[in-house]
This record gives sequence, structure tokens and C-alpha cells, in this order.
Amino acid sequence: MPVTLIIHITAGALAIILGYIALFAAKGGATHRKSGLLFVYAMVVMGTTATMVAAARGIESSVLGGVIASYMVVTALTTVRQRTAGSVRLDIGLMLVGATMGAATIMMGFEALANPGNMTDGVPAGMLFFTGGVALLASASDLRAKRSGGLRGARRLARHLWRMCYALFIAAGSFFLGQADEFPEEIRIFPLLAMPILIVFGMMFYWLWRLRFKRLLPALMKMNPVLERT
Repeated sequence: MPVTLIIHITAGALAIILGYIALFAAKGGATHRKSGLLFVYAMVVMGTTATMVAAARGIESSVLGGVIASYMVVTALTTVRQRTAGSVRLDIGLMLVGATMGAATIMMGFEALANPGNMTDGVPAGMLFFTGGVALLASASDLRAKRSGGLRGARRLARHLWRMCYALFIAAGSFFLGQADEFPEEIRIFPLLAMPILIVFGMMFYWLWRLRFKRLLPALMKMNPVLERT
């Protein structure tokens, strides 16, 4: 097995474990911060190696998916970091990456519609449209944030939450559904394998709901005052 693939599998497994720890940990606490940061590192390694392996095999959809996964976690991290001149330039570059990858994925979705089974590289056109659409929406959000001079408070934290959760959705979906044929036949049941992915979205909406009604933000501000500043 190639070393790059071994690194990809290891990073993916770590990303899933760390992502669920961060998802269920008390927000703003030490466990949440440390596991979240390690999750970002693992996702970047997973996304980078996925792009390398896919490029070597000519699987274009996975190349785009790997870059989008890295884009999501990096922008989620920079959202809750102190803004500097360097970070502003980085945000502009990431915004362009998100827009480019999103547009390319949407175009691939239209190509898939012309293929037998409406698929490309085994990926349905609908999933390509969904992934590309999310990337485009995220890059549009980057532009709005830049034009407004940066996000503050609840809006800033909400941006961090949904991007981290979407990245975990990519990792969990790739493992539990993308590799479903590797699971024992006894548990190869779609509702069962889909449950960990649905949990990600359920928890995301739960935390966003708490944030929306101001039940979470005050405590987080005390732990991370950067959230209140641009």
C-alpha cells in the first residue's frame, strides 16, 4: 500500500475521532479547543493526501473534494483567530479557492448528468451539485465578511460551527458510506451507516440553536474574547 494512502487513511480515522470529540465536548473548553485544532490538522492532511492519491488515479471528483474539505476547516479555524494583515490575505486566497473548487464541482455535476447513471467517478450528480453549491455559498460568505470588515460575536461563531461540522460530514460520509463495502455484511445497512452522519447535522443545528438564543455565547466570550473582535 502506498505511503500516501496509509497517511490518508490514518489522518481520516483521526479526523473522525477528533471531530466527534470536539462536536460533543463543552464548547470553548480545553477539550473542545485542543480536539478541534487537531481535527483541523488531521483534515488538512486527509484532504491533501486525498488530492494526491486521486490525482495519481485520475479521479477528478476526489481531487476537488479534498481541496474543499481543507478549505472548510482552514476557514473555520481562521474565523476564531485574531485578524492580522497576513490572515486577511490568507482569507482572500481561501475565498478564491472555495469559489474555484465550487464552480468546478458544479460543472462536473452537469457532466455527470450526461453520463450513464448520472454519475462521475462513482459520485452522483446530485452530490456534486450539493458539494459545489456549499463551496460557492461559503466563498460568497467569505466575500460578505470581507466587505463588512469581519464578523463579530454570534455570527462569527456560527460560521466556525457550520464549517467545522460540514468538514466532519465530509470525513464521516467518506468513511461510513463511501467505504460501506468494507464493513461486515451484517452491519452494512444504510440507516445504520448513515446514523453517524445524521448525528453531525443534528448536533450542528443544536449548537446553532443554542447560539441563536444567546444561551451559549456569553460563556464562550469569556473563554475566547477574540470572538468579540474583528
